[in-house]
Amino acid sequence: MIQWTIRKILAVMGHVYVFLDKRLNHETEVILDRKISDDFQEMSRQELCNHIEKRFSLEHDSFWNLESTQKIRLGCQLARDLKERYQ
Repeated sequence: MIQWTIRKILAVMGHVYVFLDKRLNHETEVILDRKISDDFQEMSRQELCNHIEKRFSLEHDSFWNLESTQKIRLGCQLARDLKERYQ
């Protein structure tokens, strides 16, 4: 029951976060000294998630619907897999 409650609270907070995040001006040109491609600079949060889904053959909205930490964890694994693949 506690896990269900925590997930519901996080889901509500997630919706609030996305709502507020849309109104925040983010740095898009350079992030952590890495130049961001023009097409990525123009994409919304959901469009960026959809790009990840398409690039890695994931179901539509599967990445978008992950919790934040799951997105980061999966992104780390995908980056590691790509790095190992191309070394």
